[in-house]
Amino acid sequence: MKTIVRILLWVGVCGGIGSGVSSCRPDPLDNLSPEESQVFITNHDRSVNFANYRTFSLPDSVVEVSNNQQQLSMTGIEQPFLDRLAQTLTSRGYQRVNRSINSDLGVSVMRVNNSYVGVTSMPFSPYYLDYWGYGGLGGFGGFNPYYPNYYSFYEVSDTYWLIQLIDLKNANTASQELNVIWQAQIRGTGIFDAASVDSIITKVFDQSAYLRANQ
Repeated sequence: MKTIVRILLWVGVCGGIGSGVSSCRPDPLDNLSPEESQVFITNHDRSVNFANYRTFSLPDSVVEVSNNQQQLSMTGIEQPFLDRLAQTLTSRGYQRVNRSINSDLGVSVMRVNNSYVGVTSMPFSPYYLDYWGYGGLGGFGGFNPYYPNYYSFYEVSDTYWLIQLIDLKNANTASQELNVIWQAQIRGTGIFDAASVDSIITKVFDQSAYLRANQ
């Protein structure tokens, strides 16, 4: 499957490239507004003609994925998100149908919330002994000192929206496989705020102009 990925970072820049970003502020990544920090990544199968699909089905809940554990999530932001997504697909010419009816496209919405704990080693270098005048390689008093490693732990949180369009029209009945023909990741600050729903859905579909039914 041939795919193409588009990544769009919505960052406001004060000056042109030639004038240098540093003229705006010392660090352009400091003090970003929630909207400026948001990143939209879309990926689609270039062999697919999206105009050949007419109907879609969309569940009334979101799947929350947390470290390979899955559960349904309806905390308050999910319903406005699903409603806005359905409205946008409808505005692109697709018709929403009940899940009991065979549709051309299946829409999957996931709220990913993963946390990872890692460890890093910071070795004590023998060259530090040069600082005290004992010689980094010569040891101290004829003894070769032992240099222990020091460890630090860190935790990384990865939270984002994941939207997928699944081809139900051309399901492979032999292998029981369904192809994901479009996918979007929404990352950044404020993406789980109700006030941001319209904005982030709009921006995702703005960079997916090909996603339109034949009208």
